Amino acid sequence: MTMAIEAWYVEESGEDKKLLSLSKLKELGVLYWRLNPKNYENDEELRNIRESRGYNYVDILDICPEKLENYEEKVKNFYTEHIHANEEIRYCLEGSGYFDVRDKDDRWVRIWMKEGDMIALPSGIYHRLALDTGKYLKLMRLFVDEPVWTPFNRPQEEHPARKAYVNSLVPLEAH
Repeated sequence: MTMAIEAWYVEESGEDKKLLSLSKLKELGVLYWRLNPKNYENDEELRNIRESRGYNYVDILDICPEKLENYEEKVKNFYTEHIHANEEIRYCLEGSGYFDVRDKDDRWVRIWMKEGDMIALPSGIYHRLALDTGKYLKLMRLFVDEPVWTPFNRPQEEHPARKAYVNSLVPLEAH
């Protein structure tokens, strides 16, 4: 039986975590797929997702001291709260870690990515990445066209991607 992704609010009090539904993540613009990481080279479902969403560039990132140059600095940068001008798509092939995203009330939602989990974060959402106790994460990074890794650290309220994201969260008023 495959498990759905786990996500919860990060509470400062250390209370027990209450798992959030996929629909809550979808409200934030976060998309989720459960795939087979052992067969990613030949996975028909992954190929269909890539074709339908235009993900035509792929690379693999191993986040561990032995394989990532400037490991300490990069892990620190990944954990610095930021946005991107483009959607961020990550597929966990091995290991596990946390993607934290801000909800519309500026609270952290922690998404625990494990092998087989793939998420797409909308452009303009504040987020950060952290390793869990396993200290290893192998991610496939997917992009539309040429890869862009430029983070814009918070605050970025005037950035066009941030403004568009915030506007997408505001329900339209009845006329």
